[in-house]
Amino acid sequence: MQYYLGLDIGSISTKGVIINEKGEITAGEYIWTQGNPIKAVKDLLIKLKGKLKDEDIEILGAGTTGSARKLIGVMINADVVKNEITAHAVGTLFVYPDVKTILEIGGQDSKIIILEDGIVIDYAMNTLCAAGTGSFLSSQAKRLDIPVEKFGKVALSSDSPVKIAARCTVFAESDLVHKAQIGHKKEDIVAGLCRAVVTNYLNNVGKGKSIKSPIVFQGGVSKNTGVIRAFQTEIGEDILVDKNSHLMGALGAALLAKKQEKHNGFNFNITDISFETKGKECSGCANNCEIICFYKNGKQIDAWGNRCEKGI
Repeated sequence: MQYYLGLDIGSISTKGVIINEKGEITAGEYIWTQGNPIKAVKDLLIKLKGKLKDEDIEILGAGTTGSARKLIGVMINADVVKNEITAHAVGTLFVYPDVKTILEIGGQDSKIIILEDGIVIDYAMNTLCAAGTGSFLSSQAKRLDIPVEKFGKVALSSDSPVKIAARCTVFAESDLVHKAQIGHKKEDIVAGLCRAVVTNYLNNVGKGKSIKSPIVFQGGVSKNTGVIRAFQTEIGEDILVDKNSHLMGALGAALLAKKQEKHNGFNFNITDISFETKGKECSGCANNCEIICFYKNGKQIDAWGNRCEKGI
C-alpha cells in the first residue's frame, strides 16, 4: 500500500498526517510551531513515524500548506505546495462531500470558504487582527486563570453570557477586565468571549457571505465547545465538527500530493539533516528586496524574495 504525507505549517501550530492510498489517515499529529517551523516539522515527523505500526512504510509523496509552506516544501522536496484555501477545501470535501460552508479559525488567522457542487466559489481571510482567533482565546484564558482546554466546558455552564466588545484584542481585554471588576461570574465572561469570537468572525470574515448548510467548523478553535455553541446560536444551523477538524489542511495537502502523476518520494532521514535559513538584503536595485537563502548541510539549495533578475 502506498502512503502520502501532508503538512500544514502555521504561525502557531504545525500539523501533519500520513494517509494511505484510500485517503484514510494512518497517523496524525499536532504540535506548536514556537517560531521555528524547521524544528517543528522535524519534531512532528519523529512523532508521526512513532505512530506508524510498520516502520518500513514507504512515503511515496508529500504536500505542504500553511504560512511556511514554501520553506518546508523546499525542505522536504514536496510534490505540491498549496495555499490554505485549496488545501482546506480539498481535505474537507473528502470527508464531507456535500459541504457548502467551511468556517476555520486558527491560531492567528481565520477564513471562510463557500462551496457549490464541490467547487470553491468564494472565500475570505482575516490576517490583520488576532481578535477572534486561537491566540486571542489563549491569552484571555491565561488572564482568567483557566486552562484553554477547559474554556468550552466552562462556557457551557453559563446561562447568561455577558456582552464583550471583540472588534480588537485591546478593546476585548479592557472590556473583560471591566466585566470582572463589576461582578460578572467567570463562566458568564468565558461564554461572552466565545460569543464575541463568533460575532467578530461573522461581522468581519463572514460579512456578506452566504452561509449555507452543511456547515463544517475546523481549525484549533473548533475544539472549543463554547465557540461551537455560539456559532449554532448565531447562525441557527447545525455545525459539523470532525474528530480531525484540526488536521483538515494537512489532509488536503496529502490528498493533493496523492493526485500528482510524478512523486519525489520522502524519507524520514530528513530529520537528521541540518537545515538553516539566512536573511539578506539585496542592493542590486532600489527595491532592496529581503532575500531568504535556504541551506542544507551548509550548502545553499534555494532562495526567494527577489523581485527582479538582479536578486540572489
